[in-house]
Formats: sequence, C-alpha cells, structure tokens
Amino acid sequence: MIREPNVKINLGLNVLRRRPDGFHDLETLFLPCSSYSDRLEIVSGDDWSRTSAFLQSAYAPSEIAQGISVDGSVMITIARREGVDWDPLGDLTVKACRLLADDFKLPPLKIFLEKRSPVGAGLGGGSSDAAFTLMMLNEMLGLGLTESRLMEYASRLGSDCAFFVCNRPMFGSGRGEVLEELPLPSLDGLRLELVVPEGISVSTAEAYRGIVPSLPSLPLKEALQLPSEQWRDVVFNDFETTVFAAHPQLAAIKRSLYDAGAVYASMSGSGSALYGLFPV
Repeated sequence: MIREPNVKINLGLNVLRRRPDGFHDLETLFLPCSSYSDRLEIVSGDDWSRTSAFLQSAYAPSEIAQGISVDGSVMITIARREGVDWDPLGDLTVKACRLLADDFKLPPLKIFLEKRSPVGAGLGGGSSDAAFTLMMLNEMLGLGLTESRLMEYASRLGSDCAFFVCNRPMFGSGRGEVLEELPLPSLDGLRLELVVPEGISVSTAEAYRGIVPSLPSLPLKEALQLPSEQWRDVVFNDFETTVFAAHPQLAAIKRSLYDAGAVYASMSGSGSALYGLFPV
C-alpha cells in the first residue's frame, strides 16, 4: 500500500500555560497543506521480500538509511536528498507500528519512506507519516479501528499526530490533540503561499526556549471569526518571539510576504516555514 502523507500549517498558535506533565496547553487551528508530501509504502506478510520501486535507483547510498528491529518484525528504509540524520528505527512510523503491535498481532512489516517534506520546519511531516502509518495498517490488516480510536493512538505519538487522522481544518487545544470542527468562512477566496528557508531548521526545544505562556487578550477562536484582513493584529504565533530573535531572516521573510500583498502572514508551528494568505 502506498500513500502520500501531507503536511499542515498552523493558523495562530497561542501557548497558554505549562501543564503539570511538563507539556503546554495551547490553542491553534490546523490546516492541511498540499505544498509538500512524503511517500510512504508499507509491505506486509507474504510481500516481505519486495523492494520498493519508487526508491530503487533514485537515491545515492548516502541518501538512504535502513534499519531492522532485533526481532525482525519491522524493517525500514528512509530516503532523503539531504541525507537521513536520525536513527531509522526511531522514526515515528516505526513507533506507530510498535504501538499497534502492543494491542494487535501484526505480521512482519517493511516500510519505505521517501522523505520529501522539510524537516524542522514546523509542518508536521513526521507526525503525518506516523498517522498515515496507523491508518494504512488499519486498512491493510482489517483492524477495525474507528477514526476516534485511531486519533487516540496517534495522540500518544505526538501532539499534532491526531490531526492528520482527520486531515481537515480542525481547532486544536490541550497539547494539540483535542480537536474540534471550526467553520472558517474567512478562508474562502484566499490562496496559500508557503516559504521554507534553506539551511534553517528549528527544533521544538529551541522554539520553546524563552517562551512565557500567557492568555491572549482575544481567544483564538474569537479572533479567527473576524474578517481575514483583521487577523494581522489579533492572530499570533507565540513561537515567533523566540524563533525570530534567533533567526532574524525569518522575520524578514514574513515582512516580505506582507509587502507582496498577503492579508495574513505567519510562521507555521515552531518554524522555520512561513506562509502568506493572499486574495485569489
């Protein structure tokens, strides 16, 4: 089975308070974004010896990383033009397999992941890969998991993973895993332009460094109900304060989006990607 996990952007992101469990309560609007997608293939059981056609001969050896679990239950191949600088067996797709294996008897699995979405850009590519892995295994193996159950599993893998199960505009609260529909007519008639700066990767830990949680003067839900032309003054991403201080070039890109006619511009998630919303 082959799927193409897409990325997301955050429309507003307020860090409200630190929780007793060490995480933070936040509020944000998740929007699916098709500007980038990975390519994910999962092979099981009798197809264990199969080699992925879309990775074959397409990448140099230095651009491919492979791993196989000690018990042989999961084998993963990751390809990325910039190289794979993390342990393949620590990838969220493998963690998703192991999570389901705790509750279901799974056959041997082979994962092929072509990593085309930016890493460290605040677009949630890894979370999307994990959520799609859960959904693919549910479909392939007939596990019978409902969307809500898949979201429960996904929320254990990452704060924004559950969003990718439903993969439609959703308002997120809690750690980001509490999701609800939020109609947003102001998005009609707007097009998205996404900018991913080269050579800048921002970790979540870096983005949180220096953050002072606080309640906004206007709750995000209310701010988003205003016409999009007013969002610039009331819809904020709290991570911009610390990330822009460390990477001033990102602030310059945001200004350039407004100069180009965007009605709203922002960093996505913890950065470094930025986007502008322009009238069609």
